Amino acid sequence: MDLLSILQQRYSTKAYDSSKKIPQAQFEELLALIRLTPSSINIQPWHFMIAVEQSAKQRIAESLIGNYAYNASKVLDSSHTLVFCSKTDIDETYLQQLNNQENLDGRFKDLVSQQQRHQSLQNYVQHYHQSQGDISRWTENQTFIALGQLLTTAALKGIDATPIGGFNAEILSQQLKLDTLGLKPSVIVALGYRSDSDFNAKLPKSRLDESEIFSYIA
Repeated sequence: MDLLSILQQRYSTKAYDSSKKIPQAQFEELLALIRLTPSSINIQPWHFMIAVEQSAKQRIAESLIGNYAYNASKVLDSSHTLVFCSKTDIDETYLQQLNNQENLDGRFKDLVSQQQRHQSLQNYVQHYHQSQGDISRWTENQTFIALGQLLTTAALKGIDATPIGGFNAEILSQQLKLDTLGLKPSVIVALGYRSDSDFNAKLPKSRLDESEIFSYIA
């Protein structure tokens, strides 16, 4: 089946079969594909917290209260749940880590090119600090690219997924101690296999007409 057909069939799963688990090899491949997500200037400003055990999923579910309570069962019945986190800031230590990794991966022909790359990274980060004034918004935008990559990849592998943006960020940060890591939670993603009781699986896909979302620039 081609990619277009697969994306026409994928949807946000509303109920999971808790007895069905993603094979470990397939899950590790999903992680490998997330790691390959592109980002602006290759900044990679993300971290992914993984919950496999029920106790770990329960910690995430603690943030799904009040108006968000309807999302708790998705997490608790999933095979795996990920919390996509974004860096709240980019400091010099992290830029040096990136530069060192790129050097280890053989991206520089000499020391001068490595130093030029490091200066370029510093300039971009300074731009978002000073001109844009909200570097955490920039980092979170990059993290959502990884979300799109995961949703598409999961669909290709026949794995159901649910991105969850409704959660109590303060509680989730406390549960996972994200503040101490310089991270904020951006989105939760439940992964697994749909339950027969999932009403959304039987509904037709709905999207705005092409004329509403595409315009050719003259």
